[in-house]
Amino acid sequence: MALTTYSPITSDWPRQVKTPGSFDWERSAVTWLRELVPARYASYPVLRKHPVLLARHAQIQVQHEIRVARTALQTARAELPALGLHEGAIEHTIKLYAAEVMQLQHIARSIRAVTQALVDHSATRN
Repeated sequence: MALTTYSPITSDWPRQVKTPGSFDWERSAVTWLRELVPARYASYPVLRKHPVLLARHAQIQVQHEIRVARTALQTARAELPALGLHEGAIEHTIKLYAAEVMQLQHIARSIRAVTQALVDHSATRN
């Protein structure tokens, strides 16, 4: 019977983050997570010192972005004509918002995967 090793790497794992356990992987995770939050948050010492807190904030940030994109998508057809936009522009905007929701959902899954790897890594160090 072959032994299997747990690996957090899935299709949701961000390409920018090295494989957990490899040299400098945690720093690559922090670098990626910092790109997902507003710059002022990325500079707070507590978020830099505790990558799991940074990951938590990134998850919250992306969840809010998903809500914004969904609201924009749900209201586009009703509100955009009043702004003088023609039907073609409205349809492109709707497609843009739908694609953005999908992308943000993927990012949210990636953040969850990285967060779990950071938690697991932290647990093995303690």
